[in-house]
Amino acid sequence: MPSRRPAASLLVLPPSAQPLSAAARAYNLQLTRIDKLKSQLAELDALGQLHRQELHGAIDPLRRQLAQSQRELAFALDGFLQGKELSRVQADVARVLLCQIARQLVETSGSGSEGMRELHDRHSPRTLAQIRQDAADALRARLESVLGETLDDEGQDLSAEQLLRAGMSRLRRAQEEQQDKKREAAQAKRERKKPGAALRQTEQHDADTLLRRLFRQLASALHPDRETDPQARLRKTALMSEANAAYEKRDLVTLLQIQSRAELADPAAVHKLSDERLASLTLLLKAQVAELERERAGRQSALADEFDLPEGLSPNANTLLQNRIDQARALEAELADVEHDLEQVTNGVRLKRWLNAQRDAVMRER
Repeated sequence: MPSRRPAASLLVLPPSAQPLSAAARAYNLQLTRIDKLKSQLAELDALGQLHRQELHGAIDPLRRQLAQSQRELAFALDGFLQGKELSRVQADVARVLLCQIARQLVETSGSGSEGMRELHDRHSPRTLAQIRQDAADALRARLESVLGETLDDEGQDLSAEQLLRAGMSRLRRAQEEQQDKKREAAQAKRERKKPGAALRQTEQHDADTLLRRLFRQLASALHPDRETDPQARLRKTALMSEANAAYEKRDLVTLLQIQSRAELADPAAVHKLSDERLASLTLLLKAQVAELERERAGRQSALADEFDLPEGLSPNANTLLQNRIDQARALEAELADVEHDLEQVTNGVRLKRWLNAQRDAVMRER
């Protein structure tokens, strides 16, 4: 990976004892914002990685212990169902509970689900495959109704979870595109009403021209086919790949840094730029800032979804710590309940009382 210098390395510095112009200050401000946003993106990446590691250490052992206890409970119920100790009603309750436990293990526990699919299908009138297909078909119908279009899965047999992700992703993209169009239209309307709109259009044209010229200069100087030395060709190939990606994203900072790394520009040239040229550069930097802000919002939303944070909470050290604490407490409480249930099914008398209690609880919920 190439070394990443901060955007601050491109700052315009004041000449001796003279203040910077307004154009230079505006240009410097955007560079500073870019560095800050890139730093925040790196912090979000590191925060997500750390939280995944902490979850693995704190939560996975509890999940494995819970899955093992649930397996023992399912097999214990299966053992009683193979005998004749239970009444028909008690056997029906035990069968329903067994299928619920087995299905949950298959859907959530990975290695903890060994044998659970067969156990479920032996006691259930519908197999897990049939239940999943029914759920997927129903979800597909609802999503297609909301989206107003068919979810094309290219012949793949998607699960309900995969369909939900695909549908929500499609819906989110459509909403984002609609919001972007509204923002662009509103911004264009505001720009037209502001004094100096024609001047800003000229500056935008100049900015686009400048970006295009910079990329063409890099493409001409870094074309690997013009290099005979193998090592230099590899270096130019890597730089050209970076330049292509940066130009596609209109990443002015990276293009200027590549220009500097390739020794294609005077390091002090930026200090000699006219205010008009700085204004054009600033327009490009503002667009880059806006894109980085969207990327930051997207990264925050993705982490919040991944870790199931409550609505409105952003991922940070405190919210993710509370997330781990809440998950651990919920698993510990669930484990205690399952272990208590296991104690009740150790003999027929307690099992029958427990099944009657489970039946009564279900009736009350209805």
